[in-house]
Amino acid sequence: MNTINENSLEYFYDAIDLLKGMIAIPSFSREEKDVADFLQQYWMRAGRKVHRQGNNVWLSTAIDTEKPTLLLNSHIDTVRPVGGWSRDPFTPDEPEGDVIYGLGSNDAGASVVSLYEVFTILSQKEQAYNLIFLSSAEEEISGKNGLESVLPLLPRISFAVVGEPTGMHPAIAEKGLMVLDCTVTGRAGHAARDEGVNAISLALRDVEWFNRYQFPNKSDLLGAVKMSVTQIQAGTQHNVIPDRCTFVVDIRSNEFYSNEDLLNRIREYVHCEVTPRSTRLNSSHTEISHPFVRRAVMMGKQPFGSPALSDQALMPFASVKMGPGDSARSHSADEYIHPSEIREAIDTYVTLLDGLELV
Repeated sequence: MNTINENSLEYFYDAIDLLKGMIAIPSFSREEKDVADFLQQYWMRAGRKVHRQGNNVWLSTAIDTEKPTLLLNSHIDTVRPVGGWSRDPFTPDEPEGDVIYGLGSNDAGASVVSLYEVFTILSQKEQAYNLIFLSSAEEEISGKNGLESVLPLLPRISFAVVGEPTGMHPAIAEKGLMVLDCTVTGRAGHAARDEGVNAISLALRDVEWFNRYQFPNKSDLLGAVKMSVTQIQAGTQHNVIPDRCTFVVDIRSNEFYSNEDLLNRIREYVHCEVTPRSTRLNSSHTEISHPFVRRAVMMGKQPFGSPALSDQALMPFASVKMGPGDSARSHSADEYIHPSEIREAIDTYVTLLDGLELV
């Protein structure tokens, strides 16, 4: 592998400065404008042509239509800080040396700055692919004004690296998500008399089906499709037979079923009215034989299946989720990243991507 990361220390220091600047700017989902402005101005000062759609900001090498296109992507939005922080979430403290604290440091600021430096390094020489680096918005809420709004503006993507905290091991499969609102209709009546049709009793049949049914195709990486009834509501008072019962089902799909497939199968079995909130967040899967994955395995990386959702769910092309940090730190008090993880990420990404041939 012909790597070009001899001056990685310079890029590492730049990444750390950039990360600290991002942490200092609150960037909750749908409120990313200030951090998008910061990145756009930072990169323009570096002499780059910056593209922007809403709060999504991206860079691109010159596009050769004869080449495949590789996308580097991570997100700039964060969740709101949970309780329990012992320090200011927007002050990038380094009280212990190889630790930077701050909201979004791990999820996914470290990936954003690492992938930016990788774009800078790789674009200095001719590659067998076009290269785009996209820092996108609204990932934490799977919003329509994030990655999904930008993809129609880009060339056809052949492969993407999605920066999320995975300890720099490649997630080659990811579970999808579909949430169902289910409604059962009965007939109201007085609880003291033998009248009415109890919607709760009717709903229990379908709740039991969701708890019991197993879709036959199980994934080696992601396991079985998981269906969980997570909310239920019915009744107005103790002496009225309820005529309506609603419940919510959380469904985590594997790569064998699209959400539309699951929805159609479910409607064949249950009696309730089923309304999906969205069917767009499908499971993803990239073969272990993909050139990027093969390189990662040669470096000792362990491919795995991820139960957590990311923007991979919106990518209708091959992708791998891989980035510095640990998902266990995400959305937690005193979130942090080790700067050494960022330096390792830059070197690893470059080694994996420099000279990569995409089929």
